[in-house]
Amino acid sequence: MRQGIIFGQPGTPHPNGRLQHGHLRLVQPLMVALLALGWMLAVQSRATAAEVPRVQGELMIFTAASLTDAFKEMAAEIEQTNPGAKLTFNFAGSPTLRTQLAQGARADVFAAADVPNMDGAEQDGSIRGAPQIFARNLLVVVVPAKNLAGIQTLQDLAKPHIKLILTNKNVPVGSYARQALEKMSQDAAFGADFSTRVLANLVSEETNVKQVASKIQLDEADAGIVYATDVTAALRAAVRIIEIPAAFNVIATYPIAVVQGTRHETAARAFIDYVLSPAGQEILARHGFLVSGL
Repeated sequence: MRQGIIFGQPGTPHPNGRLQHGHLRLVQPLMVALLALGWMLAVQSRATAAEVPRVQGELMIFTAASLTDAFKEMAAEIEQTNPGAKLTFNFAGSPTLRTQLAQGARADVFAAADVPNMDGAEQDGSIRGAPQIFARNLLVVVVPAKNLAGIQTLQDLAKPHIKLILTNKNVPVGSYARQALEKMSQDAAFGADFSTRVLANLVSEETNVKQVASKIQLDEADAGIVYATDVTAALRAAVRIIEIPAAFNVIATYPIAVVQGTRHETAARAFIDYVLSPAGQEILARHGFLVSGL
């Protein structure tokens, strides 16, 4: 938590014990300004603290892997403000999380990376109340920094012998990636069979987007499609990014909901409120998510 700054009072003694009255005319306005700044920062700190929800006990949050860094930062804020609170996460692909919930896994909150998996959870009877959209994301192509395959453009993904990795089509980012490839296939610059040729290069289908990013980072494939938010500071030095223009990109939509049967409904709703609050939205934006109002 950011702390307010408390400044000393005007009239600081000189080392010899006497006030430096010759400088008092300059010191007093400065100290007044510093005191005012300290007061404003303290107020801001209290306002920020007020935005952090009152969470007691433990919360189990099932959440899409692409939210890992942002949600861990939120958890740190909440736990620091609420001694004794403990937020535990199950980060995985949205369909995996949905299946676990349907099979009776205990959780309090479900945050998915697409609407279909949240709709499916609703049909399964796994969530309580209406889901709320809290963030959006975009796709990028990543290649290893060495780029031995010489991939410079999106069209190069269709070259023979390129080793491409995606998540499987049931994972949101894998579905979004295939939708983007279909959009490209409708453009003459790519050709009607572009998606088919690219997918012919698919050598591995992962269960979540972090696995795709990790394999590209380790130079285990020539290219992959991930979320823009997956290109973290740690990953950026190990990969090169090929942007996907808006005409072909697909916007990922993230819904969140309370899980049916939670034993901590008040805390679960408080966490969701925080995700939707200006403080939570600021954290998401800082991690590269598209949010409203910022």
